[in-house]
Amino acid sequence: MEKAIVTDNEQTIFANEEFQVVAFKLGQEEYAVEILYVQDINRLLNITRIPRSDRHIEGVINLRGNIIPIVNLHTKFNLQASGNDEDKRIIVFQYDELKVGILVDEVSEVLKIKKDEVEPTSKVYGSIEAEHIKGIAKFEGRLLILLDLLKIFE
Repeated sequence: MEKAIVTDNEQTIFANEEFQVVAFKLGQEEYAVEILYVQDINRLLNITRIPRSDRHIEGVINLRGNIIPIVNLHTKFNLQASGNDEDKRIIVFQYDELKVGILVDEVSEVLKIKKDEVEPTSKVYGSIEAEHIKGIAKFEGRLLILLDLLKIFE
């Protein structure tokens, strides 16, 4: 049974409320995104380069008749890629009409994380600009950086 906690503004928050994330690796670090908007996870597909696009736009793919832009988070976050091409995946997200994919080194697993296992970004980073990070989840001895993909795709 869930324990209710009443806050100052009379909103009820459940201490053991859970949400699901897809965990993945970029370089040596583990990241996660909420599964709510994940539409597809695919092996590395043929990516067509787009001339004069932003440096972090890897190109576009044709996924079942849909043209989807692919964002390279390694380039966007200035990270070194690791692993081999067999492990690389494209995670496709859909927000309303926007469909976009991200290129990751490896998809680890789908996890259930309790909200009380997440440290807010403001407590972790302070003054460092990290608008694309929702927080850091502590899960079974691991640290997962929770990304806010809507801010990344803006």
